[in-house]
Amino acid sequence: MSLAGAADRSLHVPGAASTDGTRRFAFVGVTTGHSAIMRVFPAWASHLGLGDVAMHGYDLALHAAPKRYRAVVEAIKSQPLELGGLVTTHKLDLFAASRDLFDEVDPYAELLGEVSCLSKRGGRLRAHAKDPISSGRALRDFLAPGYWERTGAHALLFGAGGSNLAISLNLLRAGAGADRPQRLTVVNRSSPRLSAMRAVHERVEGHVDVRYVVNDDPQLNDRLLRALPAGSLVVNGTGMGKDSPGSPITQAGVFPSEARVWELNYRGALDFLRQAQAQAGPRHLHVEDGWRYFIHGWTCVIEEVFDLAMTPPVVDELSAIAVRVREEPTGAVAP
Repeated sequence: MSLAGAADRSLHVPGAASTDGTRRFAFVGVTTGHSAIMRVFPAWASHLGLGDVAMHGYDLALHAAPKRYRAVVEAIKSQPLELGGLVTTHKLDLFAASRDLFDEVDPYAELLGEVSCLSKRGGRLRAHAKDPISSGRALRDFLAPGYWERTGAHALLFGAGGSNLAISLNLLRAGAGADRPQRLTVVNRSSPRLSAMRAVHERVEGHVDVRYVVNDDPQLNDRLLRALPAGSLVVNGTGMGKDSPGSPITQAGVFPSEARVWELNYRGALDFLRQAQAQAGPRHLHVEDGWRYFIHGWTCVIEEVFDLAMTPPVVDELSAIAVRVREEPTGAVAP
């Protein structure tokens, strides 16, 4: 019987080799066996015709010892049936612990000091940071070419974590000429992440007025929101509404008319998303959740590992498959 796309639901210790000849696609996380991607990937593999390949979970505690990260990377590098895979949660720590093990490191991985994708070509192990690419694709799903030049809009990012850093790189390099936000404002509750973001921005060529604001008062965030021109982009990358309760703005916060509002989460209480949806009609807002970003995150890695072209129609098909699989009865949590 073919094992095409079979999900390896067991949690393997780093270094454990495939024993049945099945090629493996790695998922490096914390509790990979509980993720519905374990059910989604086999359906995707079948649809894409990937053949006999199984998803293989490598579970590591948060901020694990460097030797644990190195063991995972060495296993993927040394075993021919390991094709590469996706890294979540451990992007910075894995890269810091294993930098010398990679034969090639892409420019974004060097710039950000992280790895979200491992791939192989000609026996060489390659490290990639895909968030700037996946976030750019997600942005282009709802911001047409020429949008910034046409509207003169600003961008306001709540949170200075990895996702908003990736989004900010797209905004700094949004396009030629005037097709960039007139201003980019990043708000974070503490200064270290903002300082790290500024350091990355200083290493790239950008022509956007960037303002970094240390703030944890949602009423000040309301005022920043109110000062935006029509059509501006507002992004919640704080994790509030999923990883922690609440929203970066109050119930009195008013979005600019015709704004593009992006909540990077797609599950949880999603308070910020609900606030935007309540104003969508009267304020003529375009509101996005994080589902498409999630899909692009995985498809960018699959594209690299399996050397496929992820065209918009293919991504649409894979998104529809993932929605269908998520809705099937199961004990697993959402991806």
